[in-house]
Amino acid sequence: MAVLGSWAYSTGLWTVGRSVFRTVSRPSLCSACRYQAKRYLLTEDILKLHDFQTKKLTTLYQIHGKKDLYFRGLEEKLQKNGIILKDELKTLLHLCQTPADVEFAKQVIYRYHEDNKNVIYGDFRFGPVFLRLCYELDLEDTAFAILKDQSLGGFFSDCTSYNILMDMLFTKGQYERASEVLVQMRNNKVKFSKETYILAFAICYKLNNLESCEICTTLLEEIEMNGGPIPRQAFSFAIAFALKRIALIGKKVQNTELHARFNLIYTKLQNSQQITTLTLDELLCFTPHEHKHSLNSMNRKKINHRTFRSLQSSLLLE
Repeated sequence: MAVLGSWAYSTGLWTVGRSVFRTVSRPSLCSACRYQAKRYLLTEDILKLHDFQTKKLTTLYQIHGKKDLYFRGLEEKLQKNGIILKDELKTLLHLCQTPADVEFAKQVIYRYHEDNKNVIYGDFRFGPVFLRLCYELDLEDTAFAILKDQSLGGFFSDCTSYNILMDMLFTKGQYERASEVLVQMRNNKVKFSKETYILAFAICYKLNNLESCEICTTLLEEIEMNGGPIPRQAFSFAIAFALKRIALIGKKVQNTELHARFNLIYTKLQNSQQITTLTLDELLCFTPHEHKHSLNSMNRKKINHRTFRSLQSSLLLE
């Protein structure tokens, strides 16, 4: 895994570690959260999967059941080197319902980009729409491959596309690939958002290795130099990451000052009832209130795991 910088590992780790003693507080999560914990990092106002599916339904109504005819029309354009219009691609992305549909949409995307790569797209960005489509259909491999394709340079120029893909990979436990997306985002000079930092520190926390520690330290240093506040959730991941690394060092090196200080602080926190039985994952990655549902009563294979809407429901009526 490539790294974002070469800042000193030990200094950065200890700097983050010291901060935990000023920020540890009693968690307010209910005990039920541990049984419904999901590694969701992006909120619905960023993912906008509900809005996306609503637009898909509206698009299906607008073409009056002529989806196949619409696809054939675009296929003829591809064969005859016709010009793909912006609204045509937008409609196509909202008509896709299967992996095969998405593969066809990819062909149209490449043609559209080839014809318009020197043209400013305006305020509308196709990247987030395509990534939401992949998120809905669990096509992380497709999303990962197309986002890394340098021939589409400029098509995915927004931070939202990268954030959605990193969140998708994170929820599936593919932390190494998520880190590759983060590094590519930096290499492509895409500006980091608040959500990007949350994802970045969460990924580093899950990887828990030297390279991810260097990334974490670099980002902390950059935020400090730029004078910008670090998102609270991102800082929480950084603190948790430092705790994991300090604990690892304490296990490897016995009878050291660090080990003694750690035990002393742990005892003080325990005596003041600041220790919880929840794990770090349960504290950092939990299902927000609006996402809590009776999961056992649902057929996971027939619903989208993020929107809880049937993928074979009204979208397929047409």
